[in-house]
Amino acid sequence: MPHLPAAGRPVPVSTYRVQLTPSFGFADAAAVVPYLAELGVTHLYCSPYLQSAPGSQHGYDVVDHDRLDSDLGGPVDYLRLVEACAEAGLGVVLDIVPNHMAVSEPEQQNAAWTSVLRDGPSSAYASWFDVDWASPDNPGKVLVPVLGKPLELSLDELVVTPESVTYYEHVLPVAPGTFVEGDPLATLQAQHYRLAHWRDAADSLDYRRFFDVTTLAGLRVEVPEVFDATHALVLQQLRDGVVDGLRVDHPDGLADPEGYLRRLAEASGGSWVVVEKILEPGEELPSTWDTAGTTGYDALNRLLGLFVDPLGEQRLTALWRERDPLPYDEVVEQSKRLVLSEVLRPEVHRLVRLAQDATGLPTERLEPPLVELLVAFGVYRAYLPPDGPADEAARGHVDHAVALARSRRPDLADDLHLWRGLVLGEGGAPELVTRFQQTCGPVMAKGVEDTAFYRYLRLTALCEVGGDPGTFGVLPADFHRACVEQADDWPLSMTTLSTHDTKRSEDVRARLVLLSEMPDEWGAVAARWDARHPDLDAPTRYLVWQTLVGAWPLAPERLGAYLEKATREAKASTSWVDPAPAYDESLQRVARAVLADRDLVAEVEDLVARLDGPWRTTSLAQKLVQLTMPGVADTYQGTELADLSLVDPDNRRPVDFDERRRQLADLGSADPKLRLLATSLRLRRDRPETFLRGSYTPLPAGLRALAFCRGEEVVTVVPVRAVSVARDGWGDEAVELPPGRWHDLLTDAEHDGGSVRLADLLTDSPVALLVRA
Repeated sequence: MPHLPAAGRPVPVSTYRVQLTPSFGFADAAAVVPYLAELGVTHLYCSPYLQSAPGSQHGYDVVDHDRLDSDLGGPVDYLRLVEACAEAGLGVVLDIVPNHMAVSEPEQQNAAWTSVLRDGPSSAYASWFDVDWASPDNPGKVLVPVLGKPLELSLDELVVTPESVTYYEHVLPVAPGTFVEGDPLATLQAQHYRLAHWRDAADSLDYRRFFDVTTLAGLRVEVPEVFDATHALVLQQLRDGVVDGLRVDHPDGLADPEGYLRRLAEASGGSWVVVEKILEPGEELPSTWDTAGTTGYDALNRLLGLFVDPLGEQRLTALWRERDPLPYDEVVEQSKRLVLSEVLRPEVHRLVRLAQDATGLPTERLEPPLVELLVAFGVYRAYLPPDGPADEAARGHVDHAVALARSRRPDLADDLHLWRGLVLGEGGAPELVTRFQQTCGPVMAKGVEDTAFYRYLRLTALCEVGGDPGTFGVLPADFHRACVEQADDWPLSMTTLSTHDTKRSEDVRARLVLLSEMPDEWGAVAARWDARHPDLDAPTRYLVWQTLVGAWPLAPERLGAYLEKATREAKASTSWVDPAPAYDESLQRVARAVLADRDLVAEVEDLVARLDGPWRTTSLAQKLVQLTMPGVADTYQGTELADLSLVDPDNRRPVDFDERRRQLADLGSADPKLRLLATSLRLRRDRPETFLRGSYTPLPAGLRALAFCRGEEVVTVVPVRAVSVARDGWGDEAVELPPGRWHDLLTDAEHDGGSVRLADLLTDSPVALLVRA
């Protein structure tokens, strides 16, 4: 059965995501609404806009759910945005954050957290936050780490805090210096400090965090009064018709995602809701969830794989193993072990304590098999009811992880079997079942997405949110099968190519996937560049070369900032927790040296120029597929023109909307990507049933193209091997169009149904968008 909102509830046909910041607030968004309406978008898709921490650049650090963010313009400017959308006929989709709130300094920004710090378990807000009040370290208190704060306090002043709060005492300068300990009179002034022995101190954090971010504390929205209080304003906006739908951030962090979505559906009258859910290969969204689908990472990675040539896998794998011999599975295993031993140790220790309560067994018996199980777990979460029994899918995830862990550590077989019973709800420890699931997600996010994806660099385009860099390409037949299933089961799920969280923009990936069609040439180029700049380690050099090709032109400041983030996320030679100043500085020197190397830059420019035609073809092809495949099509701000952004904050740079308005006003001479986007979005707006509920029918199109029909009236045809086509032409390859007369909206050409040569169909445009004449 298809998952649909309640009858009569509005549904987006397409969305345009904007990142609201203090420098691009409600009034600025209102100013671009007429442009978006002209573009063909049906809904403005806003990043979170409830009151966040001062100066927030993303809105995920909410401090007050009852107020509109004053940094964005508050109620006055928000009314301007609402009026602009109403006048232009645009709806609004809002990103909401039910999992956590910001608890950063000053605490007064978050009245609920301040009350908890002041009054402890007796606070009226004690039930709001996921605090372990029974922690044996400091029962009845919140443990607050002091990290990266400018302090002008003596040590004795530092620990004078409200009774319900414990601050760590030992601090040391971030810069190398003398460790100060045990001298309560020592005054540490005008410097930045962090915890001494941070890993040891982190073992004692006693509130659930968002992944490893200590300034974001987990909310207990499973408590009815907490849900009501934190959703009142959003639900009122849905009732008033100001907001049409919601994007739910990180549902896997919640104690009961299914129960939360059910309550949200009831409270919102069955509104259109999508969830930011990462589905691993082969994993399906639970059919019992009250949601229209995901935010589109599953669609993104299926689509991306179409343009990766499997014939290039062997050579690109060999090139990478010359630099790092570890296979992907081992990289993932090592990365998970690293984060479990460092940033996620508090979560491990809390699970061990819960298991001790249930079994009476000592830590040394419980912790090793727990770590093995978490390392082996292959999905962000198995949806296990706290009291059992688990369904077949959830049990399958657990059993697979237990089997993998047992193969690695056969000596722990009995204890792994014990943990299997505990996490499946057979051990009488319901809280442990929930906490285990809330830990699996951070292990995947920090271990895989934020570590392994920066270590395994065989083809960096594949290191994308929700992706599997160990899998090389997607066969058209598999893509078609997935689209047919989505049209049947999740027709209103979102599709996307770029988001505020993607590691690279769609156009960077579109250029990088071309390397799979030219692995020998790429290998020779990379070897020459390696020889010119041998100062860095081989894996990092390979990242630099792919980054230059993918994101060129690239200024030294952007390259340096990206490499700092990428290497610190990789946690091999440096990290955010333990930066290595000498390595960090050497990295920046090499980045500057590479871009000052005129011969190397000339080679980069030459390669990018030779790839220009295939790159632009691939950019258009993937965009057209995304806009016409089943689902609600999202466009990320600025990507209607070629966008060569890297990971945040690079992908949150200001957008030149004046240039986009100018081009849209003269669409005939506009950039081909903007012209394709406007044509496709306007077609979607005019024929919503075709794209939201219409059938999906694969069409035969040879080995180097993809074609499909939507609802018997719209056909998409695109190349998937742009380098090969540019080099060799189409030859006699053809697509089989359905019977009838077909009009190409991108060229105004007309074609009869039946077998049509791709060389004839794709003469004036590298892609075709056909409608029945």
